[in-house]
Amino acid sequence: MTTDAASAPDQLTVAMLTLGCARNEVDSEELAGRLAADGFRLVSDPAQADTVVVNTCGFVEQAKKDSVDALLEAADLKESAGNGGRTQAVVAVGCMSERYGKDLAESLPEVDAVLGFDDYTDIAARLRSIVAGDKHHPHTPSDRRLLLPISPVDRQAPDVAPRARLESGPMAPLKLASGCDRRCTFCAIPSFRGSFVSRRPSDVLAEARWLAGEGVRELFLVSENSTSYGKDLGDLRLLETMLPELAAIDGIDLVRVSYLQPAETRPGLVEAIATTPGVAPYFDLSFQHASATVLRRMRRFGDPESFLGLLDQVRSHAPLAGVRSNVIVGFPGETEDDLQTLCDFLEAARLDVTGVFGYSDEDGTEAASFDDKLDDDEVWARAQHVTALVEELTAQRAEERIGEEVLVLVESTEDGTEGRAAFQGPEVDGTTTLTGGTFAVGDLVPAVVVATDGVDLVARATGAPR
Repeated sequence: MTTDAASAPDQLTVAMLTLGCARNEVDSEELAGRLAADGFRLVSDPAQADTVVVNTCGFVEQAKKDSVDALLEAADLKESAGNGGRTQAVVAVGCMSERYGKDLAESLPEVDAVLGFDDYTDIAARLRSIVAGDKHHPHTPSDRRLLLPISPVDRQAPDVAPRARLESGPMAPLKLASGCDRRCTFCAIPSFRGSFVSRRPSDVLAEARWLAGEGVRELFLVSENSTSYGKDLGDLRLLETMLPELAAIDGIDLVRVSYLQPAETRPGLVEAIATTPGVAPYFDLSFQHASATVLRRMRRFGDPESFLGLLDQVRSHAPLAGVRSNVIVGFPGETEDDLQTLCDFLEAARLDVTGVFGYSDEDGTEAASFDDKLDDDEVWARAQHVTALVEELTAQRAEERIGEEVLVLVESTEDGTEGRAAFQGPEVDGTTTLTGGTFAVGDLVPAVVVATDGVDLVARATGAPR
């Protein structure tokens, strides 16, 4: 946890700013743990830090822009150092830094250093050197999939880094694996995150116990593809066997799995997530589209029938399960018939949340070279059309939950009492506002859903907090 207490005069302070997904949050806490273990003092206010480390996101254009803005804002703090400010150095880490390396450094001279993933193990020494005025030469990006043997069984998970919590809420992400072996034509993530590498179950369980000791009640299992967990360790069913062990940890009340690849979501995993006590009946299924033709061009697999069949499997085990997904609209070659296929599927699927993205080229991806692209105005129009449909459908789905009994994890009491039910994932799936009592952050409150506001719910407490 960050602290703003007085420190020794020669103790360097560091603030971590994190953009992007929950996987980045874990990376930031691992970096913070390494720095704290090597004598740095963590602070929450960047203006009170000798060094500001910005963990960037390189996923889509808006995420890149947000990362650049955060770096420039931190650089402004450095400019004020001559007028009594403290900040001496601004350092970029994370996916955008790994992906663009020296090009990012050249385009942002305000930033003192751009570090890649290979710098993480020596992060304390790197920061001390940068604060001392040494120039760090940014790396030249390369395809990180080439850094590991092709055969998954030959891979070994990296050493576990120490971790320091930067947030004190009752939910915490827990990394299952890193990297991805899929070759989706629109996605650049494998090229800068590398091939898929599972963490050892013993390491996952040990970190889960540590998080429980830190007051965490919900574990959010994250990776680029959770359905692949264990394949490089010789047992594709490891996640099914580990879920009950995680849920049984003293202090842990809920375990949630993120990012399931539909084509790899096997019946045994569906049953384990839907029926294991203490595991949220929550399915984060990345459909991306429903037209078989478009999916093949994306180098993915599926069609409306198989996807609806998977949803039937889920709901046969857990009728009230939460299901979320993302879709890409306007992919190269997408016809009006393909778009209608997607819309028909969304109407039939009854998803709780759907993220809609208009297609855009990503550097280094196969789809960027396709020659049958839709123009930007058409992509935007299609994305707006699907977004409007999704807003209507998800609002209807939320209304269907009126009268349901839920268990709400309280996450904020600053402006009313707000939390999440088991079918609502962190940050992106809507929230539940609690009425009928006074509660504290971390409480688990039994309640009944009484109203909705879009995807957000209102629930009335029906019992004492657990």
